Amino acid sequence: MSLILLLWLFTIPLLANSLQDVPDVRGYLINCGAARPSDEVTIDGLKYISDEGFTSVGNKTTLKNPDLLPILSTLRYFPDPTARKHCYVFSVSKGEKYMLRTTYYYGGFDGGKVPPVFDQIVDGTKWSVVNTTEDYANGLSSFYEIVVVAMGKTLSVCLARNEKTVSSPFISALELEYFEDSMYNTTDFSKYALGTVARTSFGSEDDMIGYPDDQFNRLWQPFMDQNPVVTSHSNITSSDFWNLPPRQAFNTAITTSRGKTLQIKWPRVALPSTSYHISLYFQDNRTPSPYSWRVFNVSLNGRNFYTNLNVTTSGVTVYATQWPLSGQTEIVLTPADGVPVGPMINAGEIFQLVPLGGRTLTRDVMVMEELARNLNDPPSDWRGGDPCLPKENSWTGVTCITKGKFARVVTVNLTSVGLSGSLPSCIANLTGLTHLWLGGNNLSGTIPEMSSLKALQTLYAI
Repeated sequence: MSLILLLWLFTIPLLANSLQDVPDVRGYLINCGAARPSDEVTIDGLKYISDEGFTSVGNKTTLKNPDLLPILSTLRYFPDPTARKHCYVFSVSKGEKYMLRTTYYYGGFDGGKVPPVFDQIVDGTKWSVVNTTEDYANGLSSFYEIVVVAMGKTLSVCLARNEKTVSSPFISALELEYFEDSMYNTTDFSKYALGTVARTSFGSEDDMIGYPDDQFNRLWQPFMDQNPVVTSHSNITSSDFWNLPPRQAFNTAITTSRGKTLQIKWPRVALPSTSYHISLYFQDNRTPSPYSWRVFNVSLNGRNFYTNLNVTTSGVTVYATQWPLSGQTEIVLTPADGVPVGPMINAGEIFQLVPLGGRTLTRDVMVMEELARNLNDPPSDWRGGDPCLPKENSWTGVTCITKGKFARVVTVNLTSVGLSGSLPSCIANLTGLTHLWLGGNNLSGTIPEMSSLKALQTLYAI
């Protein structure tokens, strides 16, 4: 299945928001390619730090455009064409939920006119293709988002060449935001991640809603069409709603007249045929009273989504965890008989369900990471990411097979690649290993005890 996610765009530079007394974002805000490790930039109250210490591969550069937002003026690029992937690695809490956002602005850093196309990977899952060509031609930067649950104590974010890549993959900024457990908790995150397709505030003409209005640094894009717009006359708080949307997302709504059906084509682009998580947010905009309610039916692309939805000034969220969409999506809100006001909608989110690509057995990962630390100048893709997955992006010289839930390392072949260093004793824990070929290098020390490797067939280490 092709994972085609809608690019979100923002003009350059961004305008600053006024700050409020809101919690600090929990996670990492990374300014990729910052000139010095000590470089920090603050945007809308958020402090971005250098990417030093999160990756050990790639080169840094600064774009010459003086009008760029600071996090877009530098980038890190990865010129090694032999590496199967180039990774950032973050320490996280196992079992916690995170939103990952990657931001790209090409700026002609490599002397070209067209940005490269490449893949992005989270842990062992190929997440999406990065193609910013159209956006860059329009003077825009692009970003992608995905919501994942950490399966271990680290989370890796990698870029990789594909058959369409003609120059070096690059990245401008990387953000990893902690989400509360209650958010989007109807998704089985042991099987899926959520790739953001659209997050929208209906009826708004303002800039995107973000931090500090959204304490989780989500970005809500404005949406206007030919339908009438109303503003809210009642107060709500984020905690009144599932997924904790910001109260500013309820300042406006799209509506229609009494007795009429409200039709909205959203998002504006056609979607690939697959399953989506959909959350829709509603609140009656009138001053609270016993008469401040409205009832209507909700359908998506002709299928009933919710019947007799009663929307009051307290607000309500309706959602679907696996809803099929294809092509242009149309939301239709049909009023119930006798309701004195028309239907309305304040905000919405659509996520594409991204099937997880699996993971390598933790013990194998630990052994491979220790082996990488014991070798001098191993292949650059040995410096982060899952050693086995995705299969076409495994570490150089590493072959794996999947048994049950986990991939296992079965072959390590780094013959005659100019290595020095030694073999760690924990190599004996790589119990699925059948072939270990490290000959033709300049290794030192003794060969560790390997009697526990019952599957080992060949060993070449001289």
